[in-house]
Amino acid sequence: MDLRIFTEPQQGASYDTLLAVAKATEDLGFDAFFRSDHYLKMGDVDGLPGPTDAWITLAGLARETRRIRLGTLMTAGTFRLPGVLAIQVAQVDQMSGGRVELGLGAGWFEDEHKAYGIPFPKEKFGRLEEQLAIVTGLWETRLGDTFDFHGTYYDLAGSPALPKPAQARIPVLIGGHGATRTPKLAARYADEFNMPFASVEDSERQFGRVRAAVEAAGRGADELTYSNALVVCVGKDDQEVARRAAVIGREVDELKANGLAGTPAEVVEKIGRYAAIGSGRLYLQILDLSDLDHLELISAQVQSQLS
Repeated sequence: MDLRIFTEPQQGASYDTLLAVAKATEDLGFDAFFRSDHYLKMGDVDGLPGPTDAWITLAGLARETRRIRLGTLMTAGTFRLPGVLAIQVAQVDQMSGGRVELGLGAGWFEDEHKAYGIPFPKEKFGRLEEQLAIVTGLWETRLGDTFDFHGTYYDLAGSPALPKPAQARIPVLIGGHGATRTPKLAARYADEFNMPFASVEDSERQFGRVRAAVEAAGRGADELTYSNALVVCVGKDDQEVARRAAVIGREVDELKANGLAGTPAEVVEKIGRYAAIGSGRLYLQILDLSDLDHLELISAQVQSQLS
């Protein structure tokens, strides 16, 4: 089971804070540092000092880290034109020496679009499908050839399809709860399917849908990695769990029901339940980015039991 650190900087984090967490992620032996792609806070937080851009952040971290994978859960398709996104991600991949992964979603948070003047189209899923075709098509075009795409939403003609990533193929992550269109999209484009903030039972059902769609598309179901994103709140004892839950404004019982919370032994047991239904990777949503002791505890007493 790979453990990756997943952050939500729109809730309030500077680049320096994210750099500290990314360096701790690397030093403590975690597999990757991922971040959300949002420009507006959610819930009852001040969000200070304000948003940071996902791909600018990852570009900086690409030069400040050496081992960990870097990526997004999920880049909002509404934020960037697909040709521009292909250039950005390929460049950051080169800057990192080939450690980037792209999670791409349709975009859903209408308020942040209104707040920053970003168009929020009604038909987002069709756009996402074309974006995936364009981004992956640009990367896969052979040097010296050009790329053309004529769709409903995007039109590219004679693109030189540059720059190329450092990796032969940048892993693409697709995720979500959709029962029909999402599995089909994952079957066509994804290297990894991510189930965000879902129970073991719901994850098992969705993984089954995706596996069936992958096989129907002529691929082997095990070609994809299946993963979960879950909030994490670990403490060496019940008192420490309660303290960490209070800091992030959550109830312990709710966190235990909907995430990975409790003592290390409790969390390892629940991780085992996700592993049993085919999840091979967990994105641990860290909501208090100032608490690096939390990462140390997870590394020493949770991750060590999984390896």
